[in-house]
Amino acid sequence: MAESSSQTKGRKRKIMDETHAFSHDSSSLLSEDQLLCSICLDVFTDPVTTPCGHNFCKSCLTQYWDKSQHQHCQCPVCKEKFTKRPKLKINTTLREVADHFKKKRGSDKSEVLCDACSGEKLKALKSCLDCGLSFCKTHLEPHKHVPKLKKHKLINPVENLEDYICQKHERALELFCRDDQTYVCQFCTEGDHKNHNTVPIEEESRERKTQLVKTQTDVQQMIQDRLKKLKEIKHSVALRKRSTEKEKADSVEVFTALIRSIERSQAELLKVMEEKQKAAETQAEGLIKELEQEISVLKRRDTELEQLSHTEEHLHLLQIYSSMCSLPHTKNWTEISINTDVSGDTVRTALSQLQQTLNEKLTKSLHDMLKETVSTELKRIQQYAVDVTLDPDTAHPYLIVSADGKHVTCGDKQQNLPDTPQRFTRYVTVLGKQSFSSGRILYEVQVKGKTDWTLGVVRETINRKEEVKLTPQDGFWTVILRNENQYQACADTSVPLTLREKVEVVGVFVDYEEGLVSFYDVKSKSHIYSFTGQFFTEKLYPYFSPGLNEGGKNSSPLIISPVFKAE
Repeated sequence: MAESSSQTKGRKRKIMDETHAFSHDSSSLLSEDQLLCSICLDVFTDPVTTPCGHNFCKSCLTQYWDKSQHQHCQCPVCKEKFTKRPKLKINTTLREVADHFKKKRGSDKSEVLCDACSGEKLKALKSCLDCGLSFCKTHLEPHKHVPKLKKHKLINPVENLEDYICQKHERALELFCRDDQTYVCQFCTEGDHKNHNTVPIEEESRERKTQLVKTQTDVQQMIQDRLKKLKEIKHSVALRKRSTEKEKADSVEVFTALIRSIERSQAELLKVMEEKQKAAETQAEGLIKELEQEISVLKRRDTELEQLSHTEEHLHLLQIYSSMCSLPHTKNWTEISINTDVSGDTVRTALSQLQQTLNEKLTKSLHDMLKETVSTELKRIQQYAVDVTLDPDTAHPYLIVSADGKHVTCGDKQQNLPDTPQRFTRYVTVLGKQSFSSGRILYEVQVKGKTDWTLGVVRETINRKEEVKLTPQDGFWTVILRNENQYQACADTSVPLTLREKVEVVGVFVDYEEGLVSFYDVKSKSHIYSFTGQFFTEKLYPYFSPGLNEGGKNSSPLIISPVFKAE
């Protein structure tokens, strides 16, 4: 949809307002030094920019090139040469900033008046260092036409003109003495500053501005480095948040499954109890029926016996006597009963079985979840794998390092090696060549067949000659194996580790900014131990100790193995 005329005017007015605000804000952020031409040492007038990026007054640069003896034009600051004189165009934005600065500086400073006016003094246009006076436009005219006056040094009008003039010789301060770091005049170089290293003020100013530019470049690089680090930290936080959310979701899934299992087991238990109740009721019904039948039989016998006890039919009594004296055939009810203890052994046995089942499911679920989490984490950190090699210059004289720097074993005798500051002489230890002081790294070490080893990372400044404790406080973040099956994490207080199986390949992962050192069993994809919340301030090096040979019992080497990315 096309803009209306009023919309177009409004948009243009907004852009102009924003440009004016930018010019105003920019001049307040820029110092006077940043708005000075390095040729005339005054605030830019019609500033132009060279291809190399430096700014000058247009007239100053044009005159500099016109008077230059060089074959090609070159930048007065960095001396970059241009085969063809660049076409100069005024930097309008910089001009606006410079003009605004001039107005602001003029309003901030008290007005300098002409020293030559006899009546009402007019505003001075320039100050002359040779005359020691400030002149208005009219009284400045002789300096433009009289040959002798044309050689005088003119600057923008200043009140404190004496600061620009040598108090001893009353001459313009045109030189800078590098030996005494002070401004001097031409006569000073023939007296107190004779044979001193003096240069024109303009030259010293240019060099210092060049140094300022270099410093500014360094500051800008520092800013970029910190912005990059800020981005990395935010990225790490985002990764940690996603990982935490996934772990929370996995935990909810596991415990939801457990709750469902409990509900199913509860339903099964209730069903068993109901079935047992029904069976008991069926059994009772059968027994009641039998008892009622037997009671009927016994009642009839009781009636018959009652009648016989009063009969006068003696012959009939004698005939049935034998059958009537024997008891009717009935069941022995002494051992027969119905179990009424519904909360007894049946329930206890069911609950015990349920608890055992739940424990097994919980252990398996947690183990599976942890294994899956560690597996996922190992896949994620594989992108930080680094190629670590051993540094033979740090190896203890008993250690034998392979030519490719990937294997290390402990020999039976000490080698004749120079005792340099970087070499370990107290422990059979060697460091990796690679150091790091930022970011993340991952490397893996094969420890298969060994009964003793120490792995981790250490500070660069650890004590390599005397006995020390393998603790973070002393610059060590390590995990060790002793006596074939005793695993420990060397924290400030030693932490015994219970592992499900013997480790064959150890993964070491370090996040410098996070203060994290983690150890993994690569083969079983399980977590061994993590040092968290650490604070690193210097370079870290991979740390390896294959342990003593122990008569061949611990002769297997430590091998830095390549990190194979999981599918």
